[in-house]
Amino acid sequence: MSFYKEIQSNKRKTYILLVLFSFIVVILGGVLGQIFFGNYIFGMIFAFIIAIVYSLIAYRSGDSMILRSANANELKKEDDPYLFNIVDGLAISAQIPKPRIYMIKEDSMNAFATGKDPEHASIAVTSGLRKKMNRLELEGVISHEMSHIKNYDIRVMMLVTILLGVVVLLSDIIFRSFIWAPRSGRKSESGGSGALILLAIAVVLAILAPIIAQLMRLAISRKREYLADATGAKLTHYPEGLANALEKIKNDHDVTVDTANKATAHLYIENPLREKRGFTAKLFSTHPDINDRIRRLRQM
Repeated sequence: MSFYKEIQSNKRKTYILLVLFSFIVVILGGVLGQIFFGNYIFGMIFAFIIAIVYSLIAYRSGDSMILRSANANELKKEDDPYLFNIVDGLAISAQIPKPRIYMIKEDSMNAFATGKDPEHASIAVTSGLRKKMNRLELEGVISHEMSHIKNYDIRVMMLVTILLGVVVLLSDIIFRSFIWAPRSGRKSESGGSGALILLAIAVVLAILAPIIAQLMRLAISRKREYLADATGAKLTHYPEGLANALEKIKNDHDVTVDTANKATAHLYIENPLREKRGFTAKLFSTHPDINDRIRRLRQM
């Protein structure tokens, strides 16, 4: 498979998932508006306002919070000229501003990128990865993270996380309205079988929507990893470098990043929590199977 086909395929699948995600938010907002105001338009407006508020908070403070939680320390060029040289060259190749570079004191091998846009981006690598990778492997890892920045993956995943938060909030409001609202009040507003149908739909949505939204968020995360692999291989013109790096990460005896958590796990080049694999685990995983990623890279 060529770089370009892989990139276009993953972009298309991500856009489809984002549209479906937004559709769930709109439907929940409409149901909420119908329940409380008798007008679904009010609910959609409410859902839109909540999404905007969440977006502003995440846009302003998300990257600095992530770097602090990872105990990442910013490097200067004199601290590691070799690493800076690699980052400088790949930034020129990707035609984006050079990101800030951070180091995490951690024996396991991993890395991530964060930032609201290419002008305000950072790449963090663990000290274990820096020590154990040769130049071609390190270039492969940095090109993957540079691709996340170039493809605006961080912004996409921020949007997805915000939409998930809105879905959970709206579902919780709907669910609680049926627990705490007086039964007599609901009966007086009922319209016979139509009201019962609305009630049933609302309860089912309140229960299933957060689960479906979470599965969609994880699916988008996995697609963005495939996309970053393909774009990274295009930047270096050497897919084997990233494939070898992933193989080395897979076989490392220390697989867990101590400062990582479920909220930040999707950012890393490979799952820093490394749960067991299986059909169910794959559905709830932030990353594609590493063996499949290696296979795809070696087929390019």
